Amino acid sequence: MDGSSGVGVLDKAAMVLDALEAGPTSLAQLVAATGLSRPTVHRLAQALVHHRLLGKDIHGRFVLGSRLVELASAAGEDRLIAAAGPLLVQLRDTTGESSQVFRRQGDNRVCVASAERPVGLRDTIPIGTQLSMRAGSAAQVLLAWEDHQRLLDGLHGARFTPTILAGVRRRGWAQSLGEREPGVASVSAPVRGPNGRVIAAVSISGPIERLTRQPGKIHAETVVKGASQLSAALRQTSEILRSE
Repeated sequence: MDGSSGVGVLDKAAMVLDALEAGPTSLAQLVAATGLSRPTVHRLAQALVHHRLLGKDIHGRFVLGSRLVELASAAGEDRLIAAAGPLLVQLRDTTGESSQVFRRQGDNRVCVASAERPVGLRDTIPIGTQLSMRAGSAAQVLLAWEDHQRLLDGLHGARFTPTILAGVRRRGWAQSLGEREPGVASVSAPVRGPNGRVIAAVSISGPIERLTRQPGKIHAETVVKGASQLSAALRQTSEILRSE
């Protein structure tokens, strides 16, 4: 898509908003991401804060604002959630384990869609549950492709290491064993938006006794395929909307 609409100030504001898609961002990071001058970015960001299109977290970093959530809700059903429903059911039925989609929200990750194993021992994560970004395979996926500074910030207090995240980027999937909760294993893979950025993680989770101590060996291919299908569905929806 052409980056210019012909209305300069709106194009620049859109660049600032796009840079916030991956999570909390400092002024210096916004300048680097947009290529705009520091005074211009500061002026635009403050104006967007005034209109609640941006906000600030407890560390003073810029984040997407509450008005965007209101507008997204008013616009109708979330495309990611709509596309995720059937895919998660298929993933659950194929693996026999509960499946979820997580999005990053500040220093947490939120379950935005799920399909639970109907019977037997299972890992139950209701929609809306907020979990730490410091543990679990979904947290690894949501952090692994962040820029260098966000990655370093995310590693503080994390139960995984830079070496583990390097492995996630190399393989294209993550696994965890008792990292978030004792006795629970999981496998996750990245969902990418139309611009190629990681916007969510698809996961399956269940007891280590069933997933074994090498859950990725058993389920990574299936989870990666599911995440790729969800990414493709989002691209297709975006292309349809652009053509209308």
